Amino acid sequence: MLTKGRKVPGRGDTAPVNYAFGPHEDDLIIKHRLLTRTTTTRGEPPLKKLQKKFTSFVLEIEKSDDNYNDCAKLSKAFLQELSTFEIPLLKSKAVIDANVREKENFNELKEEINRQISLAQADIEDLKKQLEESKIERQHKEECEAIRKLIAQQPPRSETQKIITDLEKEIAALEAENTAGSRLLELRKKQFALLLHVVDELQNTIEEEQKNLIEEMKMAEEQKNGMEDASGGSEAMAVD
Repeated sequence: MLTKGRKVPGRGDTAPVNYAFGPHEDDLIIKHRLLTRTTTTRGEPPLKKLQKKFTSFVLEIEKSDDNYNDCAKLSKAFLQELSTFEIPLLKSKAVIDANVREKENFNELKEEINRQISLAQADIEDLKKQLEESKIERQHKEECEAIRKLIAQQPPRSETQKIITDLEKEIAALEAENTAGSRLLELRKKQFALLLHVVDELQNTIEEEQKNLIEEMKMAEEQKNGMEDASGGSEAMAVD
């Protein structure tokens, strides 16, 4: 005989969950069972037993026979069953009242916790602001300390003033020396220009004298040549 196989979920698989009723229907069923006291699964429900006791008592009363003792027994049994049914109801009411008080206490505690959380958040924001202000103040102090150390490394004011005075004197001396040097340089420029002019004039004079000398030499040579030509002609006439 073949049996139908069923998949067993492994260790890594998630077994599907099937609900017979939805959450809203479960709430209604639980509420109905609490009201009717039918939460137990063994024996007859208390409400049904009470209903039977009451029905038996009413049917016995409606009889015309002389059944006072039976009615008294059924009435006593009904009252006992009613007391038995009422005790769990009283317990349930006490539990409900306790739950209501517990809920109220929980709500009050929740409000107190929320209030404390709000106060803590406000304190945290204030502390954040104080922390930022402290950081800025510390940064300013560090900058002031750095400036103070830098100032402390500098010489005293009197010494600095003396150095400034000495530098001013040195600058004045250098400026005077520079002025004297400039005047001397200007004088040297004028002298050099005059010297160049004199040299130029001298060179022109020398060139002029050289030209005159060359011309005189040419004239003397021409005169010499002329005289030689004249003496040669007289000698030739003498030979003839």
